Amino acid sequence: MRLLIARCQVDYAGRLSAHLPMAPRLILCKADGSISVHADDRAYKPLNWMNPPCTITVRDADPDDPDDEGLVQVWEVRNRDDDTLRVSIAEVLHDSDHPLGVDPGLVKDGVEAHLQALLAEHPETFGPGWRLVRREHPTAIGPVDLLCRDGAGAYVAVEIKRRGDIDGVEQLARYLELLNADPHLRPVSGVFAAQLIRPQARVLASARGITCVTVDYDALRGLDNAEDRLF
Repeated sequence: MRLLIARCQVDYAGRLSAHLPMAPRLILCKADGSISVHADDRAYKPLNWMNPPCTITVRDADPDDPDDEGLVQVWEVRNRDDDTLRVSIAEVLHDSDHPLGVDPGLVKDGVEAHLQALLAEHPETFGPGWRLVRREHPTAIGPVDLLCRDGAGAYVAVEIKRRGDIDGVEQLARYLELLNADPHLRPVSGVFAAQLIRPQARVLASARGITCVTVDYDALRGLDNAEDRLF
């Protein structure tokens, strides 16, 4: 990756035209051929960019060309649609190259699949005597995350979300309707489990006769590593 901090002007011509007047900016040139222009705000979002495949032509400013007056270098970036990004550089403040190598990718922790696996291993999280019957119990409209039996031996369908919203409650309510149509299972109650449950979802769950349980992912993960804990 090349990092260039420069006083520059940027002009884009393509489906529309855009102009960034002269100012200090960060220009990122990545190994995939992309280029992006950033200001010192707007978080990660660039002011302008060009996605690959594209070609970058760099030339020194021509002292005899009035359009190059006050410049030291001009970059012209062109993509296959013939859109152009022209970066007119008046002063280079920093220029460096940093090989990053192959990125291993983002590893997500605490997603719904992880929560489901942990709760399947520790159904007693929902109450004493709970046990797992099956993960991904099938119904005609999709699988229920967990089918359990509570301490009294009754069936309970558990729907697990990272963030619990109204849609998740409605989904569980549809599962319960189908499960309770099976004489071998009914009565089946429902538990809506999530790390965060929105107030509207709690209200709807109460109206549907569904119990809400807020799950502490870190505490659940600690159950799997109890030998590593001091207390």
